[in-house]
Amino acid sequence: MPTFDDATISQAPVEEVWKLLYDPSRFPEWWAGVETVEAPQQDGFTLYPKGYPDFPMPHTMRSDGNRVTISCLTSDLIFEWRLEPTPDDSTKIAVHVEIPEVEAHRLETQREAVSASLRSLAALASVTTDGPPGPG
Repeated sequence: MPTFDDATISQAPVEEVWKLLYDPSRFPEWWAGVETVEAPQQDGFTLYPKGYPDFPMPHTMRSDGNRVTISCLTSDLIFEWRLEPTPDDSTKIAVHVEIPEVEAHRLETQREAVSASLRSLAALASVTTDGPPGPG
């Protein structure tokens, strides 16, 4: 089974990253290739990829401690996201992706999309943390 890992640091605290990661309705803001999400449903959500409004993709989602595991029920891809606080109150965001053999031809495309998504998640959490400027 093809797998890959990626990680980055967000300047946001874990709680702010968690808010974006654990809310499927926010996925279109940072997950590359996601157009819309119908959420939540019992233990999951339905994702619609960009360019395919008539192609619902059901997913399950579960959390365990500092991990969120998202499984695509259509293509059997598994995304395990892990959050770890850093000493300076930032967050290390790591992701482990498992791709079934039948989908192995998508490895590089998924690696690129997940890398872009990871960095977008980190940046969005940092911006959310900064908040609007105070009165000047």
